[in-house]
Amino acid sequence: MLHGHRVASSLSIGVAFAERTGDNIAALLRNADLALCEAKSSGRRRAVTFTQQMAVNADRWRCLEREIGAALAEGGIMVHYQPIHAAADRGMVEVEALARWRHPELGAVSPVEFIAVAEKTGQILALGEHILRTALADARGWNDLSVSVNLSPIQFRLPDLADQIAAILEANRFPAERLQLEITENVFLHDVEAARRQLQALRALGVKMALDDFGTGYSSLGYLRTLPFDKVKIDRSFVRGLSSGSTNYAIVQCIVGLACQLDMRVTAEGVESENEALLLRAAGCTTLQGFYFGKPMPASEITKRLCPGETLKAAV
Repeated sequence: MLHGHRVASSLSIGVAFAERTGDNIAALLRNADLALCEAKSSGRRRAVTFTQQMAVNADRWRCLEREIGAALAEGGIMVHYQPIHAAADRGMVEVEALARWRHPELGAVSPVEFIAVAEKTGQILALGEHILRTALADARGWNDLSVSVNLSPIQFRLPDLADQIAAILEANRFPAERLQLEITENVFLHDVEAARRQLQALRALGVKMALDDFGTGYSSLGYLRTLPFDKVKIDRSFVRGLSSGSTNYAIVQCIVGLACQLDMRVTAEGVESENEALLLRAAGCTTLQGFYFGKPMPASEITKRLCPGETLKAAV
């Protein structure tokens, strides 16, 4: 009790052992600090002992942090596109822009990894703008094909985001109605009303808004009911192992039914088989996305798929 208030305190501990007499004290403290960071990031109120893998991970993080800016400036981070097909006739109607980085020494770096670095270091703004500009430039010649671009929570909170996107659309002479911006529920954690105003400002430009990874958060139904979205994307975890009569199939049907009542389209992610595609179409999904229809690919491959007379086939 502190001045009449109950204060809950907790402790996180990082542990490093000196393996031999005369171990470098600075290195020992650095190892303990790495273990402490792991204790805090994995839930707090615990003790974690240093392992060599922690040092390897820290070195890799510093390397990515140091070089991501140069990769952006020199074209090392590329934009690939994953096809999205209509559930009814299987025609390609949309693509999702996804960042890819092949490091000259580390090889292919997972987007999950380098986007986390970019968000932590503030470089996500430059990365997000690079993806958007590249996607619109590539998609200008793709007839009526829509392009979907993800926004990070940091980008979404920019006060002048709508103005920035309007300027990029104008610079690329790209129709706003062909651009869809995807966000996750993380953007609503700080201020739902501010998020609502941002959504309204973006939709006023004519762009479409999609709620990504739907069904994995805690307040999906509330957000879907009160915020202005054009589409929901069903998370791949509900599609994996889908079968008629399964719990996942029942959840998909509920999501589709709710979205239809709210006049929203539905995309199912993670489709990997013909059976899943048929079940999702039967459930009422509007569009389908996944390795069954194609992995993320360079812009040139999308152009080939759109060539007149070329049959769009699912890639098994």
